[in-house]
Amino acid sequence: MLAACVLLPCGVAGCGSGESRGRGDAVSSSPVGTVLADTDETGRHLREVPGGNAPEVGVQVTPGPGGWDVRLAFRHFRCSAPGARPTAVTGRGLAHLFVDGHRVARLRGHEYHLPGRLVRRGTHHVTARLYADDGTVWAVRGEPVQSTADITVSAAESGTAQP
Repeated sequence: MLAACVLLPCGVAGCGSGESRGRGDAVSSSPVGTVLADTDETGRHLREVPGGNAPEVGVQVTPGPGGWDVRLAFRHFRCSAPGARPTAVTGRGLAHLFVDGHRVARLRGHEYHLPGRLVRRGTHHVTARLYADDGTVWAVRGEPVQSTADITVSAAESGTAQP
């Protein structure tokens, strides 16, 4: 079993726990950053912010019981509480977790258990991407603020991870 991770070199900001609820497709008129015409693969517009104090995320994935334990580290970012107003606020929002480009969770915390059934035999890309509360994607230099870790599941593990 092989697990890789990407972590931030500096301090971590805290978040609450739980999963967010859908916010629709409305884009905030907030003066935070610049909403670009570009979107991510889910159709969410990018919200460009300067790189100096831009939000950052790191992701670490390790084997856990019945799957994988995902731990996020944030810099210049705090998760908003459930029910937060759908407005972009500097350095606030939630993280979406993707496996091989498919969203598997919306996170308002540092930890998530990724069920083994979602990562069968082979190498998979686990990506955490940061979103503002209005549904826009935090971006720097036209790229979403995100981090990816690769995990490889062996044949022996694959047999236990499948339903």
